[in-house]
Amino acid sequence: MPLVPRNIHELQAYKAGKPIEEVRREKNLDRIVKLASNENPLGLSKEARDAAINSLEHASRYPDPAGFALRLRLTQIFKLHVNNVILGAGSEGIMSTIMRTFLLDDDEIISAKGSFIGFRVLAQASGNTVYWVPMKNFHYDLEGMAKKINDYTKLIYIANPDNPTGTYVTKAEFDAFMKHVPSRVLIILDEAYFEYAQNTPDYPDSMHYRYDNVITLRTFSKVYGLAGLRVGYGFAHDLLISNLLKVKLPFEVSVPATAAALAVLDDEEYLHESLKINNEGKSLLMKKMDALNIRYIPSVTNFLTLVFKSENEAMEFAMKLLDFGVIVRPLGPFDQPLCVRITIGTSDEMDFLFTALNSIYT
Repeated sequence: MPLVPRNIHELQAYKAGKPIEEVRREKNLDRIVKLASNENPLGLSKEARDAAINSLEHASRYPDPAGFALRLRLTQIFKLHVNNVILGAGSEGIMSTIMRTFLLDDDEIISAKGSFIGFRVLAQASGNTVYWVPMKNFHYDLEGMAKKINDYTKLIYIANPDNPTGTYVTKAEFDAFMKHVPSRVLIILDEAYFEYAQNTPDYPDSMHYRYDNVITLRTFSKVYGLAGLRVGYGFAHDLLISNLLKVKLPFEVSVPATAAALAVLDDEEYLHESLKINNEGKSLLMKKMDALNIRYIPSVTNFLTLVFKSENEAMEFAMKLLDFGVIVRPLGPFDQPLCVRITIGTSDEMDFLFTALNSIYT
């Protein structure tokens, strides 16, 4: 028997976007702008930074394993009971716990090909059978996914809005899909970009209606600017949450991360500014792509995904921007080889990007 299981041996490890320092070394440039990883360009809010720093006085102690203070604050905001909330090291940390808690050897998984790469790594690492249903015009094919449901189906993953396409499943589409889903099948509804999409009229905010077999995941990594602190949270029926709490690592989330999350939750000015910068930057980026005749996928997130005629053209676009010091994300590893994803930055960062594009296309 081999030491490393076949599913792990054949697994492709997740590769993040290029770090700024790596590009600086490679290109010997004075300025690097990273628009590759969907991070909040504002950085930490002052309140979150101060709270995290002040919390270091208690960092020699383990954090509360129940994360009660942050869970309680989330219940107050979303009008739930604390038994309906779980925390984790980012939403991916909770995904991992879900899979360890509920999947048995014969259970099967369904999701979309070309969706969030973090879930794909977890699904393939599980060793369970996975059905990757191709997207239709960069949207989830829920009808196709429903047809894959069988007696062995246990878990279905839907990123809504999706990363890396920026598209979303509507409320009507989701409700129609759920009519085909048995109550024994768990749905992971990954709403990492919820705050950017919440005012879209037909977007299905899962807090407005509930299914007992749906686990909603959200994160502090995007609009709240805490990607480096790794704080995610989930909402579900208390039966699901109680069993997840048995399996999760006991001391997620760290003391500074919890303090920062509590602070930024009440920082309405920071949230407003984050959304304002994103909306303005995305509008300008779409206009620029229209002027350059570059196709893009309409997005309700903090990024815009461009679509090229070939994988070579997509890679050439990304590499030319890299020569100017702009890091963007070619999406070959996401099974979207024709695409390049650009995160919306500050107005200054977007100006830097546009200057680079003007040089490339003149």
